[in-house]
Amino acid sequence: QVQLVESGGGLVQAGGSLRLSCTASGRTFSSYAMGWFRQAPGKEREFVAAISRSGISTYYADSVKGRFTISRDNAKNTGYLHMNSLKPEDTAVYYCAADGRTAQRMSVVTGGMDYWGKGTLVTVSS
Repeated sequence: QVQLVESGGGLVQAGGSLRLSCTASGRTFSSYAMGWFRQAPGKEREFVAAISRSGISTYYADSVKGRFTISRDNAKNTGYLHMNSLKPEDTAVYYCAADGRTAQRMSVVTGGMDYWGKGTLVTVSS
C-alpha cells in the first residue's frame, strides 16, 4: 500500500504561482511513476503531468505545457508540481497518483491508477 497526501493548494491571483507537493508513505516511492491530475467543477478528471520513476521522463497536458513543471525527490518520498502563470481555468482539485506502470501510460489513461491522494484545491481568481 502507498498513501499519498497532497498539500500546497490555495487561492492565488491569475498570473501567480503555486507549488503542490505529494508526500508518499508505505512502499518505496521510487518504485512508482507519479502523476498529477485535476478535476474542475462539473468536469471529468483530466491528466496534468506525469514523471517516470527515475525522474528522467516527463509528460504534460498541452494546456499546461510551458507553465507547469513536475519533479520528484525520491529521497524525500515527495513529488512536486510547480505551477506558474496560473489562469482561472486552472481552478480545480488537484490529485496526485502513483502507478506501477509507466509515466507515459499515465498521460493517456486517466483512471485505473494504483493509488490516489485525496486532492488539494487550487483556486485562481481573475
